[in-house]
Amino acid sequence: MGGGAALFYGALAALALLGVRDVLFLHEENRCSMTYMYEYPEYLKIKLPKKISRRYPTYELYLYGEGNYAEENKNLILTGIPVLFLPGNGGSYKQVRSLGSIALRKAEDIDFKYHFNFYTVNFNEELVALYGGSLQRQTRFVHECIKVILKLYKDQEYAPKSVVIVGHSMGGLVARALLTLKNFKPELINLLITQATPHVAPVMPLDKYLTDFYTAVNNHWILKAQDVRNLTTLSVAGGFRDYQVRSGLAFLPGLSQHSSALFVVSSAVPRTWVSTDHLSIVWCKELILATIRAFFDLIDENTKQITEDPKKRMLVLNHHFVRYPAKFFEEDPETFTELKGTLIWIKIESSKWTYKVYNESDGKYFMFPLSNHRKTYSHVHCQSSMMDTNSWIYGCLNSSSSMCWEGFDLSWKAELLPTVKVVTLKLQEYPSLSNLVIYVPAINGNKFTLDCEFFKEDSRTVQLPVTHLFSFGLSSSKTVLNSTGLIYNVQLQHFDQIYQAFKIYIESHCHPRKERKTSVYRLHIPWSHEDSITVSKVPSFTEISAKLHIAQPENDSTVAVLNIYSSSDCQYEVTIKTSFSQVLGQVIRFHSASLPVYIISNVLLAYGGQLSTLLSTGQCSDFVLALAKAAKPYKVDPIVNIVKFLLGFNWFKDLWNVLFLPELDAVVLNKQDMWFPLVSLILFLFGTGIAYWGGIFFSSVLRLLSSLWLSLTRPPGLPKDSKLMTLRRVFVAILLVFVSWTTCGAFAILIIYLHYMFKIVKLHLNVRIEQNVLNMGQKHSKETSYNSKNKTVKNCDSAEISPEASSATPTTTQAIDNVVNSLKIHITIINLLTWIVLLSLPSLIYWFKNLRYSIRLDPDPCRTTAIILVSTSGILMNSSTVKIKSSKLSKIAAQVPLPLSVAVVAFGPMHLYRVPYFVIFSLLLHVLCCIV
Repeated sequence: MGGGAALFYGALAALALLGVRDVLFLHEENRCSMTYMYEYPEYLKIKLPKKISRRYPTYELYLYGEGNYAEENKNLILTGIPVLFLPGNGGSYKQVRSLGSIALRKAEDIDFKYHFNFYTVNFNEELVALYGGSLQRQTRFVHECIKVILKLYKDQEYAPKSVVIVGHSMGGLVARALLTLKNFKPELINLLITQATPHVAPVMPLDKYLTDFYTAVNNHWILKAQDVRNLTTLSVAGGFRDYQVRSGLAFLPGLSQHSSALFVVSSAVPRTWVSTDHLSIVWCKELILATIRAFFDLIDENTKQITEDPKKRMLVLNHHFVRYPAKFFEEDPETFTELKGTLIWIKIESSKWTYKVYNESDGKYFMFPLSNHRKTYSHVHCQSSMMDTNSWIYGCLNSSSSMCWEGFDLSWKAELLPTVKVVTLKLQEYPSLSNLVIYVPAINGNKFTLDCEFFKEDSRTVQLPVTHLFSFGLSSSKTVLNSTGLIYNVQLQHFDQIYQAFKIYIESHCHPRKERKTSVYRLHIPWSHEDSITVSKVPSFTEISAKLHIAQPENDSTVAVLNIYSSSDCQYEVTIKTSFSQVLGQVIRFHSASLPVYIISNVLLAYGGQLSTLLSTGQCSDFVLALAKAAKPYKVDPIVNIVKFLLGFNWFKDLWNVLFLPELDAVVLNKQDMWFPLVSLILFLFGTGIAYWGGIFFSSVLRLLSSLWLSLTRPPGLPKDSKLMTLRRVFVAILLVFVSWTTCGAFAILIIYLHYMFKIVKLHLNVRIEQNVLNMGQKHSKETSYNSKNKTVKNCDSAEISPEASSATPTTTQAIDNVVNSLKIHITIINLLTWIVLLSLPSLIYWFKNLRYSIRLDPDPCRTTAIILVSTSGILMNSSTVKIKSSKLSKIAAQVPLPLSVAVVAFGPMHLYRVPYFVIFSLLLHVLCCIV
């Protein structure tokens, strides 16, 4: 039974670790190029008004520069466009150097016709993702910085009226929070770009200040959309390499309500096409280049500042971050172009055409009459491997049989891919076009290929249903693309949920040829810009991971598609299988922050089971045995799901509100499309496995520490039944209350925890000694009963056994049993306290890091918890099962952990700071049992 339980819970813990491994390690390698500075970077400190410096002594404002540019800026006569960089959680103000350096090089290329001044804020590397108490202070300081920055330009000819803000991680959230300030003018910001910013919710909701800050910001952006209608916002996520902030959190809440907001994943950004981790998104050269190109295209030639036209800003961002047609941005491109009649015109009648270009001395036009093709085909697809920015494909409205005088420029309909630029046109949408024209310029030394084909959409579209979640990769879905075309669209049916994860295998078979061509595979997710692109040499066998950052919205009927831009002489076989390890990875990616909740829920059930066993049998079971017996998912999960179901009825929702109960976290998760079938059950089982092996690990550590303590000191023996409260304990409690009030609550909690841990180590050692003495005494009594009164022996721990102790009395045995039972309860309590310490640790780290500026953490999210624990710690540490068994409240104390474990799961996943209060409530009952 015990071995089977260990194996079962070991398997559960192993599955959780398998999911963690997928998130942390099984992603694409870092393909970002490093950004280098050409000159030594310098950071000029901007002197702030004394009032601001006194109010924010730990914050600073800097201006970035390099070489001569930095020297020129020291007198603060500035003529550029102001950009303010806000670092994120623990981020450095020096992270601005990648943006600033590349923008400087770009300005040099155009002889400083336009240039940018990059400012950066030093937030003292505060850990605001772990502690939300300073977010409001950072927001107010940024507001002051914006006013100071704009004052630097007040005497300039083209003085800016607003600034551009680039916010990394939590810096992006601080930038959005500016709009919630009462005296903030929205027109002070015209463009906001956030990099890997968790907009939807905090990664770890560790304190109330953090969640309240999020609620205020997101509610303002949703309910007061008029304040942000002139602000253009771009949120860039890092993709699957960023395991710190999953990309789904970077989605802007209420994005559908804002025509001036855009969300993209870096893997989908044209000319970037890479996933970035949480730090590399700041310096990834491919992504920084896209950002700087957009900055320069956003400049208004008249004002020499960022354009005030929101429509143009969105056009530029879409051009560089969504669909890049391999042409320089033009706000109003010329639709019609005069075609040169002096060049060679070649008429092409076939439906499939390939032309290899090498050392063309004369330019050529290839003309495709459309009248005959319209009857047979629905689409035309063309691609060119020449990666220039010139127009190359046109549509003719009026033409002779041999040439065309004026062309409609279709190059703006094209799209750049890693190896080719492609354009696919639906003939029905261009009824007035008579011919399609491909332009080949005169070139020397360059070699490229042009391909065109007409096709029916049905012949190139294949529907491939994905395999079921519980197929575990044992079954597969397969399709063979027999025709030899340039493009295929494989629709992945029923691929729309975040918990789905697949491996797609693409095997290409090609006719023998000397050179290996490339194929481009794009996984296109139509409801969000999170495409991923894979380039492969053919023939080859390619593996692609398919999983989502954002689930399909309810009102969206589009289908995820695998686009295959193929080689014309190849055939493809596409196979899709469920990837069980990646499914586990998705569970961990989306719900890892909730795992402590489910672990604590399991520990509470074990604690309640121990108390119930103690009352019914008089003996307390070990933690792992109590966990195996009491921690059953049917005790918790169905209740939460039933309540979630009932909340769908208005009468129950009204009753819920009358009782002033907070919103069920499962409802919040469901609104964010994160609550999928069986998720709570899976997390509960993961929590059980982790709690089980955590208990075994803790017992091993306890035994090791007690052995170490034995080598340092002589044990005093079993503790006597002393008073619960003494004058010394009252003094210590008062002292620790003072510490928690004047410094940091988490610090006081840690002191109490270490003190408690020390007492348990000593208790564990004494129990071991006494048990060994008792066992050796009983053995010795049986062997030498006739002379036991005249001899002494030593046990394995070198403790003497007196003649009186060699024959144990029932009273001695009972005393040892009582202490053993108390030790087992204390081990479970310290297990619960361990999680309280872990959940309060972030604020402790924040306090310790800022100790040189202030000895008191204000506001302190752990102060209330600390005061309660400190006040009751004396009784808690010295409690015994004898007092609990005789208490009038013992039955209540044994029953309460079950509803508390349900409440933890119901109200804790999205609000981790609530969890310690449920644990403390259970421990307070434990204390009362010792008194009443």
